[in-house]
Amino acid sequence: MERVFARRAAGRRPALQRVFAVLLGTGVLLVGMGASVRADDYPTRPVRLVVPAAAGGPTYLTARLLADKMEPSLGQPVVVEAKGGGGGNVGAETVAKSVPDGYTILMATIGTHAINKSLYRKLTYDPQKDFLPVSQVVQYPLLLVVNPTLPARSVGELIAYAKANPGKVLRASGGIGTSMHLSGELFVHQAAVDMPHVPYKGSAPALTDMVGNHVQVMFDALMTALPLVQAGQLKALAVTGPQRSPVVPDVPTVAEAGLPGYSATGWIGIVAPAGTPEPIVRRLNAAVVKALADPELRQKLIEQAAEPVGSSPEEFARFIASESDKWAQAVRSAGIVAD
Repeated sequence: MERVFARRAAGRRPALQRVFAVLLGTGVLLVGMGASVRADDYPTRPVRLVVPAAAGGPTYLTARLLADKMEPSLGQPVVVEAKGGGGGNVGAETVAKSVPDGYTILMATIGTHAINKSLYRKLTYDPQKDFLPVSQVVQYPLLLVVNPTLPARSVGELIAYAKANPGKVLRASGGIGTSMHLSGELFVHQAAVDMPHVPYKGSAPALTDMVGNHVQVMFDALMTALPLVQAGQLKALAVTGPQRSPVVPDVPTVAEAGLPGYSATGWIGIVAPAGTPEPIVRRLNAAVVKALADPELRQKLIEQAAEPVGSSPEEFARFIASESDKWAQAVRSAGIVAD
């Protein structure tokens, strides 16, 4: 009798296996269809745009301007959330570990995606493996500003004063590994001066201490530093780009004003967590590119010395890779280590 039941069970196995195979295939198909529907319907709720810096800084201000123009395309609010700290690493890690569904995205910076991988020995995220590029947003030169009490009216005079007073001129930045930090490191390395670095959790608090003369020198975005220059609270010595900025045409480049060969520009863009469905990445890209084509937004960005870009995910991926190589060499040559 046992042999009879065994033979019957064995005879049913192929049929059962076929049933399970059909069910499994149907299940996979349904899951795939569900993912496709979700991507097609995206977004159905607000999108969170994380800024890895303090509120009030250049990255945050650009994110707010961009978010307002992305909302009509997406049909949902784009909520900007400042999450500063760790040279941008806190905000970047938050997004890297979030659900890859397009509802949490990052305003990537030159720090989080080109510099920090070389700067930090124990980075908790991989700038290229843990994210999918969406689009570059802007690129911009920085402005070298000093407190008016500092007896230097040009880059040449600043270098001379710093050499005569080693360690006494304090250099502020919006955090370790930011473009503000590395632009300053590149400066002191090429000028062979000793200007100790004082990092802050964002540009805004650093500028507050600049005005108060607690620190004397800073490389900062034009959009946040220029109003203080115009108010007479800070003095602009130079811009860091290869050409003068049309916003401040009378301000020379660092190379012109006393440090030949110097050039550094910052940039920011949008990235999503790795694993985000491609249709969602494309949807976000279209919203960013359309926003950056808006004449009103472009004018506001240009007035703040930020050059609108707007690129494909593939173009932005290649750009991030090239910037990573460039700044890795700069970090190594300067011997900078953040931890």
